[in-house]
Amino acid sequence: MIDILPQATTKYSLDYYATDPIFSVPVADVQADAKKIAARLKGRTIWMVNSTARGGGVAEMLPSLIALMNNLGITVRWAVIRTERQEFFRLTKRIHNLIHGDRSSGAELSAEEAEIYAAVNAENAASFKKELSPRDILIVHDPQPLPLGQTLARELGLLAVWRCHIGLDRHTEATKTAWRFLRPYLDGYRHAIFSAPEYIPDYCTDRSTIIHPAIDPLSHKNQELSVTKLTGILCNSGLQPSYEPVVTPDYRHRVSMLSENGSSVPPGELGLLFRPIVLQVSRWDRLKGWAPLLEGFVRLKHSTVVNNGSNKLQRKQDRLRLSRLVLAGPDPAAVADDPEGMQVLREIQERYASLDPEIRRDVSVILLPMESYKENALIVNAMQRCAAVIVQNSLQEGFGLSVTEAMWKRKAVLGTQACGIRHQIRDGRDGLLVSNPEDPAEIADKLALLLNNSIRRYNMGRSAQRRVYDQFLVFRQISGYLKLLAKLI
Repeated sequence: MIDILPQATTKYSLDYYATDPIFSVPVADVQADAKKIAARLKGRTIWMVNSTARGGGVAEMLPSLIALMNNLGITVRWAVIRTERQEFFRLTKRIHNLIHGDRSSGAELSAEEAEIYAAVNAENAASFKKELSPRDILIVHDPQPLPLGQTLARELGLLAVWRCHIGLDRHTEATKTAWRFLRPYLDGYRHAIFSAPEYIPDYCTDRSTIIHPAIDPLSHKNQELSVTKLTGILCNSGLQPSYEPVVTPDYRHRVSMLSENGSSVPPGELGLLFRPIVLQVSRWDRLKGWAPLLEGFVRLKHSTVVNNGSNKLQRKQDRLRLSRLVLAGPDPAAVADDPEGMQVLREIQERYASLDPEIRRDVSVILLPMESYKENALIVNAMQRCAAVIVQNSLQEGFGLSVTEAMWKRKAVLGTQACGIRHQIRDGRDGLLVSNPEDPAEIADKLALLLNNSIRRYNMGRSAQRRVYDQFLVFRQISGYLKLLAKLI
């Protein structure tokens, strides 16, 4: 039942990172931390367990994290729970929404839902058990596989740690409902890891640690791209017509764009290389604030007027007039643990179709292929590097690696006061934060402020990259895990 994924590999070893003066210090630090615990971890396997191998921040973080930990001489494997029961993922999506304070997700979770939750995890635990030894360590990510860790910790006596990437910085009836439901399944776990102190439920305060999510700076999604490679990616993926021959072949699975009638069509010329691009890349989830971002961009467009006076003012108006909004996310059919994706995308498409034709020409809804992790990551990398402003308009956000990625690329990010985002962006220094992500007027004002001030965008981008270097690179994340394990074993 459970899927044991092939051993994760990374293109570069830690020794390679260390040859770059940018990374030499953090690499030396993590190697020193590994030496302190390596002997105590000998003969043990650390298992990372989650609910999907692709789509979402956890699935993107794990390959580099696992590969680099193995590079340190620590045995780490990856397992993904599997089920054909769609009601399980509808339930876990509801839990996810409740933890984020979504009142529309209903009242108490039922005994029938608890039975589904436990049954799917029990099936996966039974098939996983034969892969484990009592000396192994389980690190179980997020609510979906939570009961699995409890079952295996009790039956085999192994060390289990729960890694929760989501949360809300306040207590509501919705969050209380979710945490009441999850509490019994945490019995048997030795420790829990959260992304922010605000997320820790009361019953976990005495056995919790904060470890921030992080990015691999040399991964396909974050590596530097030469002008030639960037344009090649855009052409190979279908995001840019090839006006000249391109050395690399077209991708087998190319990007598509939603038309006003809901069909998927080739994007054609989006102007990514030529126009001021406002970009948001995320899952198709209502909590990502897609609808108010679209409305905010419409307001921005309505604010542009022709001015025959000041040349400087006219250039600003031209910049806003030429700006384009690109809303990009994965093909929802390829993300197994998010059953609401298709419905949210349909709602966005309906609003897109209702736009004034002139404004609709400046909005693109892009579906990113998911068949190849490498190609998907390179496409996102290229799109982010083309953007003038990257937005993460989340109503709630556990952390938001799309923000981290944009900051690493020296982009000024328009974010929100969602807890995970404000833990990264210092308002006015590394980017701008809207106080209300559901207010299109505020979104439009902040977009105009960023689009029309290139010097401020540049300085924010420099500060943002340094912020990621200091706090949110994979080396610091690995050190956090190693220091915790040293305490627990």
